[in-house]
Amino acid sequence: MTSGEGTGGAAERSALREIRDWGRRYLDNHPLASLHTVGGQFVLAIHTFQQLFSDIVTRRFQFGEFIRQAAFMAGTAFTPTLFVTIPIGVTLSIQFSLLAGQVGATSLAGAATGLAVIRQGAPLVAAILLAAAVGSAVCADLGARTMREEIDGMKVMGVSPIQRLVVPRFVALLMVAIALTGVTCFVGFVAGYMFNVYMQNGTPGSFVATFASFATVGDLVLALVKSVVFGSIVAIVSCHKGLDTRGGPAGVANSVNAAVVESILLLMVVNVVMTQLYVIVFPRETL
Repeated sequence: MTSGEGTGGAAERSALREIRDWGRRYLDNHPLASLHTVGGQFVLAIHTFQQLFSDIVTRRFQFGEFIRQAAFMAGTAFTPTLFVTIPIGVTLSIQFSLLAGQVGATSLAGAATGLAVIRQGAPLVAAILLAAAVGSAVCADLGARTMREEIDGMKVMGVSPIQRLVVPRFVALLMVAIALTGVTCFVGFVAGYMFNVYMQNGTPGSFVATFASFATVGDLVLALVKSVVFGSIVAIVSCHKGLDTRGGPAGVANSVNAAVVESILLLMVVNVVMTQLYVIVFPRETL
């Protein structure tokens, strides 16, 4: 064996050893890091609710910061949510109209569209846009403050970052999530109606009648409850990732990426659980 082959074999073994060591470190550290993240977010959620209740009782709620954050969040998320809701409503109308036509129930296109938009589409679209557009901005803002040591400075001066920064953003996200869900329900209905009536030659009266028959007030209440839960998840995850940022500017980018990914994954899981619980507790009555 030549010296070149020996050097190449040693380099290959070294590379394999590095990969093996990295995999071992990942398996050893990842569960602990995940437990630390979940625990930190749970503690932050408890402290946020406690501080919110205390601020309301003592009238120390940061109303000005809440208004600024709510205006920023609404302006950031409204237009993307609108332009995402329209194609989703049209796509649902197309798919359910085709399915209804195949089974000979074209008059039920409005019912299927209503259930899909109100129960699932509206809260999920609003929450995902909140996580992508608003949650990332909140995480980047708090992460940059953490890197500039503003958070540590507030603690040294006896100012609670949760009271001044987290609580106003939390309440603003809840309000914006509810408002965006309502807008998404309305826009999704209008988009589905317009496409079904004017592009698929559907009957306006049949669409509205079946929509009202299947999509009940309970479905709208479920959508609004989902929006509150989803908004809370996005707010807590984004604020925690921002306050837990470390590693300089690159750490801020990593925190934003982690906040968006974790928020969307949690939203999907919680949506399945809430939908299944609603179906079990409030079964659909026959017409």
